[in-house]
Amino acid sequence: MKSDIEIALDAKLEPIQKVAQKVGIEEEELDLYGRYKAKITDALWERIKDRPDGKLILVTAINPTPAGEGKTTTTVGLGQAMDHLGKKAIIALREPSLGPCFGLKGGAAGGGYAQVVPMDELNLHFTGDFHAITSANNLLAAMLDNHIQQGNSLRIDPKQIVWKRCVDMNDRVLRNITVGLGRKADGVTREDHFIITVASEIMAVLCLADSIRDLKERLGKIIVAYTYESEPVTAKDLNAVGAMTALLKDALRPNLVQTLEHTPALVHGGPFANIAHGCNSIRATKTALKLADYTITEAGFGADLGAEKFMDIKCRMGNLKPDAIVLVATIRALKYNGGVPVKDLAVENVDALKKGIVNLEKHIENVAQFGVPCVVTLNQFVSDTQAELDFVESFCKEHGCEFALSQVWEKGGEGGIELAQKVVDTIEQKESHFHCLYEDSCSLTEKMEMIAKKIYGAKEVILEPAARQQVERIESLGFGSLPVCMAKNQYSLSDDKSVLGRPKDFPIHIRDVYVSAGAGFVVAITGTIMTMPGLPKVPAAEQVDVDDEGRITGLF
Repeated sequence: MKSDIEIALDAKLEPIQKVAQKVGIEEEELDLYGRYKAKITDALWERIKDRPDGKLILVTAINPTPAGEGKTTTTVGLGQAMDHLGKKAIIALREPSLGPCFGLKGGAAGGGYAQVVPMDELNLHFTGDFHAITSANNLLAAMLDNHIQQGNSLRIDPKQIVWKRCVDMNDRVLRNITVGLGRKADGVTREDHFIITVASEIMAVLCLADSIRDLKERLGKIIVAYTYESEPVTAKDLNAVGAMTALLKDALRPNLVQTLEHTPALVHGGPFANIAHGCNSIRATKTALKLADYTITEAGFGADLGAEKFMDIKCRMGNLKPDAIVLVATIRALKYNGGVPVKDLAVENVDALKKGIVNLEKHIENVAQFGVPCVVTLNQFVSDTQAELDFVESFCKEHGCEFALSQVWEKGGEGGIELAQKVVDTIEQKESHFHCLYEDSCSLTEKMEMIAKKIYGAKEVILEPAARQQVERIESLGFGSLPVCMAKNQYSLSDDKSVLGRPKDFPIHIRDVYVSAGAGFVVAITGTIMTMPGLPKVPAAEQVDVDDEGRITGLF
């Protein structure tokens, strides 16, 4: 079979204006970025904002493994399958980051015959949104250091600067750096840090803002440092908001592209779910809900991360209510959770499947805690045996979940018809009683404990002394009512990525806590999670090239 990029490059794309017509977007409501990409204008929202919402479907998954789960592939394939059923559907996804694209994980366009295209452009520069976010982030950093250099009238304590520079690349040597070396005119010497762009608070702000006015208000609230008296200093205090907004005004508008089968897709924003809140923009999702009868969106990594943050952060802030959740797993990934090495995953092993399925079991329980009907789907591989498939289907039915096989990677939308019909039936027959996991009135520590105990299965939460001090400081500043964004590794329910399956009675260690006042949540850093990843020993970038005709090769 062809590689993902070969399939994508051989695809016959429709002009984006024709794709837009499928969901009633008029040509004058598009700003074109070539033939196959466009940004939608604010005029579209003004025209459709009073329409009733369609149904919202969230696609999530078990904890990711080297065996692969295919969450984005399933999301795209489900959208294509809805078209096969004659349903008016649209997909709402995050934009890919260059970090994993050239690192280990790969891109975020789906795979096989369930992809968003143009895949190569989507995975690289796309419409420049990430560049705008990076620029706005680093403009704020430059203005902060310049203020200190030019007299420091705000009395900023250089040892209490919390704003970091960013770059959309995995570059571990930038995690901890020293700036301002050289002459006096070169700035104040201090320790500084870089994070990856998807972990920047500005990424979160962009994804949670619903208008230019809201964007400016959120940007102004960003805390960049504290004074010698430990009072917060904001981007508004530095008079940086206007210029940052100028850099972000186009990035705030959602992007329209298409799938291989020409299903419309709004792809906008891209925070990681392990170190950020892991959901596409509220603007894109709300727009999609007004345009189609079914909006299919996803949240990053497993349900313990992306889905929890989708519910407790995005839905809380955007007043959204999911009507159904699709939980993706594979036989291979479940056997990996049961202790089978990657090289042996193609061999039938029902005993290992029985051991590893506890990971799926926990995620089924997690989804149920939010009151949303769940459909489990197996992203089917050729090596899956009937005995293995039957076991998983029986397990799901015993746990009160609907079940469907998915073959969208191989067959595109046709391979997802069973899943799409099951999702439609579930929405029609089962009412969603969505609710968040915790109330705003809970303390920050209570919120962390509820997530750790109810979602991860932890026995206790251990706050290191520095983290406990930060919690006290954040609550004293009036931010105690904000939701919590847990930064945790994606591979395990615990904060130890080597512990697979369904660990129990483990502690969650929180080593740092800080407020993202502009985004409107508090971040808790667990274990050894990094906000600036590194490249693997053999990065994917080594395989990427461009042929004499300018076609990109080796990109998955």
